[in-house]
Amino acid sequence: MTTLLIYKALHLFFMVAWFAGIFYLPRLFVYHAQTQSPDCDQQFKIMERRLLYFVTPFALLTLVFGGLLIYSYGLAWFKFSHWLHAKLLLVFLLYLYHGYCFKLLADFKNNNNQRSARFYRIFNELPVLVLLAVVLLAVLKPF
Repeated sequence: MTTLLIYKALHLFFMVAWFAGIFYLPRLFVYHAQTQSPDCDQQFKIMERRLLYFVTPFALLTLVFGGLLIYSYGLAWFKFSHWLHAKLLLVFLLYLYHGYCFKLLADFKNNNNQRSARFYRIFNELPVLVLLAVVLLAVLKPF
């Protein structure tokens, strides 16, 4: 078993764990935006905060092991892996998405949500599309 395979396995594991949260958190936002109950409002605030703080280390570990993979393959490989450059751009957008979730969390926490449940439904679909593109790039390596 090589170090490279261990890095790859850990990168994939932490990515899956991260995405479990990234897929579920906006769904909580949908339900939170629809609630009128103060008790439910408080429960959603707790659930959203715990979930985002739970999956954030997974996002960071995904980055660490992805970086170790790139480092292990070497600079020459990285230079000619144009598919990876496109993938990294999409991954960067996912990290921006993740960061924006902290802003949305703060809006709910401060009772300052200005977004509709419909917005959050659409927002919930974005990482699904990006993940599809990332997986296709990583598997097919089209360029």
